[in-house]
Amino acid sequence: MDLGSILHTIFNFENYGELLALVQNSIWAGAVLGLLGGLIGTFVMKRDLAFAVHGISELSFAGASFALLIGADIIFGSLAGSVAAALLLGLMGVRARDKNSIIGVIMPFGLGLGILFLALYQGRAANKFGLLTGQIVSVDTVQLQVLAGTAVVVMLALAAIWRPLSFASVDPEMAEARGVPVRGLAIAFMVLLGVSVALSIQIVGALLVLALLITPAAAALRVTTSPRLVVLLSVVFAITATVGGILLALGSRIPISPYVTTLSFLIYVVCRIIGNVRAKRGINGRIVRPHAAVGEAIQDQTVAG
Repeated sequence: MDLGSILHTIFNFENYGELLALVQNSIWAGAVLGLLGGLIGTFVMKRDLAFAVHGISELSFAGASFALLIGADIIFGSLAGSVAAALLLGLMGVRARDKNSIIGVIMPFGLGLGILFLALYQGRAANKFGLLTGQIVSVDTVQLQVLAGTAVVVMLALAAIWRPLSFASVDPEMAEARGVPVRGLAIAFMVLLGVSVALSIQIVGALLVLALLITPAAAALRVTTSPRLVVLLSVVFAITATVGGILLALGSRIPISPYVTTLSFLIYVVCRIIGNVRAKRGINGRIVRPHAAVGEAIQDQTVAG
């Protein structure tokens, strides 16, 4: 296959308008998941749970694979696996070191179960592949309604615990001393994270869910320290990557996940460059030169004396 054939496979916009009408549900689902992923992702970064997202996604994949094997609803199978993993991590992983070791045990176990169930499944190979890499046209009207309704419930629950969860995420010791139920909040958030992972797998697949729940928030944290702006940018970046990935993948034979992950990565790279530039400049954008700073310090000491 030559370069032209490769590019034609990756970027093919023939009959784009006709195809666009067929994936309206997927586009709306991508927007909903982008909104949810951007909100959840900010707390994932604050609580240092990036590794946990991967562990939960493996058991979510196992649950979805088992549901596919027995002919049950894949969404509910994925939810069951995610919530089980989230509860296990929330109940057992109190300390960061314990949490990481537990995740390290869960990940290969969940992935192994998922591969076993897919090996036993005798149906279409596309269904197997879609669980790992996502599917662009897999969302029908009923699935979209279930996804949107579940996402709304998760976002309402997140809004209800937003302030104490923010406090507990930034300074858990102080929050616990002030009477904030740190452990209960940790378990509640892990359940919300598990549900979010299960919903995200439908679009980006089990292997690349990190691009939706981690990369946008990580990118936002590179360009601002304002809590509100971090949330806003995280949501914008997540929606841009998800919906943009769907639109780019529409006319090709490539799964959607490479487009979503590439857009997320490019957004992060740009934000990191901006962050590095801002780090070399003052708050007002002016470059702070070392000799000038020393001179100002000496002048302040002189005035004080």
